Amino acid sequence: MLSIIVPVLDEAENLERLLPHLRARCPEAEVIVVDGGSGDRTALVARAWPHGRYLVGECGRARQMNAGARAARGDIFLFLHADTRLPAGAAAAIVDALADPAVAGGRFDVRFSSPRWPFRVIAAFMNRRSRLTRIATGDQAMFIRRTVFEALGGYPDIPLMEDVELSARLKRRGRIRCLGLRVTTSARKWERDGILRTIVLMWALRLLYFLGVDPARLHRWYYGPPHRAVSASRGRGSA
Repeated sequence: MLSIIVPVLDEAENLERLLPHLRARCPEAEVIVVDGGSGDRTALVARAWPHGRYLVGECGRARQMNAGARAARGDIFLFLHADTRLPAGAAAAIVDALADPAVAGGRFDVRFSSPRWPFRVIAAFMNRRSRLTRIATGDQAMFIRRTVFEALGGYPDIPLMEDVELSARLKRRGRIRCLGLRVTTSARKWERDGILRTIVLMWALRLLYFLGVDPARLHRWYYGPPHRAVSASRGRGSA
C-alpha cells in the first residue's frame, strides 16, 4: 500500500483542490493529512473528505510528517506538500521504481505552476542538480520504503532542511531513483518574495547548513522571531 502524507498549516484552499486530485490520481492510496495547528478551515476541509484521515500534530513539518508515518498503514511513504500536484501514473511509477530491492527511495522531477520562462529554467536546474547529488527537496515529492524510513528514525527533528538531511541519510541506505515524471508545485513563494531574492536565500541557507550552522538558527533567520514565525510559516504554506 502507498501512504500519502500531507503536512499542512492553514492550507484549506489548497486542500480543497488537492484531496479530489489525489483521489483521481491515486485512488488506492491511503491519504493522511497532518495539521500543525491551522487557524483557517483546514480541519473542516480535511474532516469532510471521506477518503482520508486527519491528524493534529506538533507544528513543524518534520514532526508532522513523522506523525503521519507512525499512523500510516502503507509500506511505501510519499510525502507531499499541499500545493503540489502529482502527474498521471505517479503511483505506478513509484511501485515500479521500488521493484528493485536496491532502491531505497526517490523523488520526482518538478515544474512550477507558473508558465513564465524563469520558472522553467529554475525547475530544470533543480532537477539536474538533484540528479547529480541525489539530494531532493520536499517540493519534489519524496518517496521511501517504510522499512528504510523507520531504520533511519524518520525525518530528523530539525525545523529546517529536514528534507535535505533525510536525502543525505537515504543515500547511505541504497540507491535513489530520480523519476522523470514531473510534479507541479506552486510558484507563489517565488512570485511573492522575488525570484532572485528567493534563489539567493535558498542557496545561502543550504550553504550555511552544510557548514554546520544550527537549523534552529537558520529557521529564525528564515521566518523571524518566534512571535512572527507562525504567521510567516502560514503565509509561506508548504512551498
